[in-house]
Amino acid sequence: MPKSKRDRTVSLTATKKKGLEFKQNLITEIRECLDTYENLFIISMFNQRNLFLKELRQEWSDSKFLFGKNKVIALALGRGPESEYKENLNKITPFLVGNIGLLFSNKTKQEVVEYFESYECPDYARSGNIATEDLTIYAGPLTQFQHTMEPQLRKLGMHTSLKRGIVTLDSDFVVCKKGDKLTPDQARLLKLFESMQATFKINVKVYWNKSGDYEIIDSTLEESGDNENGDSQGQDSEDEEEEEMAQSDEEDQPNKKKLKKKIEKSK
Repeated sequence: MPKSKRDRTVSLTATKKKGLEFKQNLITEIRECLDTYENLFIISMFNQRNLFLKELRQEWSDSKFLFGKNKVIALALGRGPESEYKENLNKITPFLVGNIGLLFSNKTKQEVVEYFESYECPDYARSGNIATEDLTIYAGPLTQFQHTMEPQLRKLGMHTSLKRGIVTLDSDFVVCKKGDKLTPDQARLLKLFESMQATFKINVKVYWNKSGDYEIIDSTLEESGDNENGDSQGQDSEDEEEEEMAQSDEEDQPNKKKLKKKIEKSK
């Protein structure tokens, strides 16, 4: 019997987009923090790990870490003198590039910079990271592994076998060499052999305080373009972001109506 055209599977797992409300809440939260805390730091992260970030938030419970879309953050701070929320905030928005975040704190600039200069947490590298050192596993018994791990090691490319119930590597195996871009198999082997080749670190890029003073902490940063061009480009980006925020909520309505019609037809 032919299948009915009306016999269709309707998914009810539609995900709600982060629309206007989410962006407005982020802008409000950033501006409340600017009113509450004395200092603002733009920070960048290397080898970001949620576990280490969670520990940092607990240790710095008197401060606040905020992350979000760079354009929304720039909109909250203000890209030009006319739209900036507080004095000289428009001077630091050009540095909102890449994987950055905001740190609001009442601690002094010296305390924050000195802390993060010495702060780093070693971790296992992931696929796509660059190997920082050579790792070679030499032939012989691998007593740290149970016999059930032998098939998995073979799948990862190692020439292993079981000898009297002990996992044994039959020939030397090069896991990686310094400078290699790690594959998923290499990253897995580095973790199995407990070789940490990644470091979670936070770099403080720019400092600003309530008095309107600001300072570029990271000496590698350079201001791009003159103020007039920067303000003009910033205003264009700001206008685009505002338009996007206005349209995002409107786009949700037709999607909801389409989903409702599909459900009614399936009944």
